[in-house]
Amino acid sequence: MVEEPRQITWLSCGLAFVGGYGDAASFILAKTFTGHVTGNFVLTAISLAGQDWQTFQRRVLAIALFILGIILSVMLDRWLARKLSGSFLSWVLGLEILLISLSYVLLTSAFAARLGLFVTCMAIALGLQNGAWREAGGITVHSTYLTGMITSLVTSGTQRYIFKTPGEARAAAKISLLSGIWLAFVAGATAGAALVFGLGALGILGSALVLLALLIYQSFTSRRGPGKG
Repeated sequence: MVEEPRQITWLSCGLAFVGGYGDAASFILAKTFTGHVTGNFVLTAISLAGQDWQTFQRRVLAIALFILGIILSVMLDRWLARKLSGSFLSWVLGLEILLISLSYVLLTSAFAARLGLFVTCMAIALGLQNGAWREAGGITVHSTYLTGMITSLVTSGTQRYIFKTPGEARAAAKISLLSGIWLAFVAGATAGAALVFGLGALGILGSALVLLALLIYQSFTSRRGPGKG
């Protein structure tokens, strides 16, 4: 099914909120980003220089498993297209909810490796999300980090408002979508940090609740079909 512009905006911003939430919460709980490879490379170098080997291993693990999550999303997309019916994104959202819920259970367990297990679940979850939602409104988007999209947003804004290049309607739509994703990511990071500081490990489940709302929304709009209502 081809999503309508409003549906694209809601899903893009909702997933960006979860991306920011997960990154902030993971950093507070495990000193590791689980959805931002660039930031984790910097943190990995810092932990290596400081000879903090446990944190170094956890950050390398997060990088590897985030990439694995992207690969799994591509494989899952192909498998679902051949074997099962239904929305690919809905399946990914369901898997994310399970993985984030499991991350909370493992983090609050008595396992000695609970931080590593927490990072494992979160990195795979956000990798799956990043791989599943790569394009919206005809442009490339990322819901777990912003670096490339900030460049795209500034470039589009400069071309439209300073140089007055043709195609203003498309440029305006692109700027609007990217701005919404950026604001949603920052809002998610703020909410994730606030809830984890206030509730501890329990705060991570807030991202699962947002994903559940997105799953319900996606299921409802898929059943309704484009152009209805």
